[in-house]
Amino acid sequence: MEPAFPAIYSTLCPVVLSSLITDQYELENVECKFLVRGVGDTYFVNSQHERFIFRVYRPTHRTLSVIEEEINLLLALKEAQVSVSYPIADVQGAYILKINAIEGDRHAVLFSFAPGKVVRQMSKSQLCALGNEMARFHNVSALFQKSGARWNFDLDTMLYQPLERLKTVFTENQEDYIWLESKVNQIKNKFSKIDTEAFSTGYCHFDFLPKNFHFDGDSVTFFDFDFMGYGWLVNDIMTFWQHLVLDVLSKKISYDEAMEAYHIFLQGYKEHRMISDLELEMVPYLTFGFWLFYMNFHTTHDQFYAFSQPAYLKSYVGILKDVAENYWLKEDQL
Repeated sequence: MEPAFPAIYSTLCPVVLSSLITDQYELENVECKFLVRGVGDTYFVNSQHERFIFRVYRPTHRTLSVIEEEINLLLALKEAQVSVSYPIADVQGAYILKINAIEGDRHAVLFSFAPGKVVRQMSKSQLCALGNEMARFHNVSALFQKSGARWNFDLDTMLYQPLERLKTVFTENQEDYIWLESKVNQIKNKFSKIDTEAFSTGYCHFDFLPKNFHFDGDSVTFFDFDFMGYGWLVNDIMTFWQHLVLDVLSKKISYDEAMEAYHIFLQGYKEHRMISDLELEMVPYLTFGFWLFYMNFHTTHDQFYAFSQPAYLKSYVGILKDVAENYWLKEDQL
């Protein structure tokens, strides 16, 4: 029999994974279904009594030490009773499985299933609950002893490095790239004039969009910590703020409705953790760091190659132009 043709990225068979999960976790009547490709591969797992999520990581994007840090933070959050999708240990007490795939070893983790569903337009009580739980997450992450395995979120990794690396994908649209350069320079100048030493730091989720948490009534559960990294915790507030701003831009809600929702969310946050006015003032500027970080990430991952094409880049810059024009302080809009 000829050896299998080499591969750089394979999709693991759900039927065989069902057997593996049955044996490793002593579950009954396991049915595994492939859900989505992303940074890794995500499978939905149904068993006789419970539902789970099975994540298979790609070694080109998430090394073992990086995965271990994610697991350690999630276990700390679970211990503190923060509502997250948490890792499940197998019969041997291990949280991370090693699977011999065609392309080489891949690592996988079984997670608890986040009950409920995605809610894009949240009620007042849900907005308050979201703020509560994000603050409780930050209370843990701010004290968590990081290993240094994961990346930092700072002005260099969010703005300067991504902008430089994106130069080649903007060859057909120099005008927008020049505009981005000018705005990044403005942000650099703005941060040079403030003292960020008092900004709260810790592990950030860095992707608190509605697709990454479920509501079951008014109870919220966070999941998908793929991009968690160390930095200013206000970055997480920023990611949710920009969800509201995007809904205003797409005319799903009005500006006043968005700001009311943001205010309720912040009230909920402040019930468990303080955040300074200066940190909140920086939210519209940090939004540029969110978009540039992910725009750069898209260029490194074959699954997201389409998002680095001119039409997508144009739309992302359009979002940032809206933010600068409508949410930056007037003196920074020049």
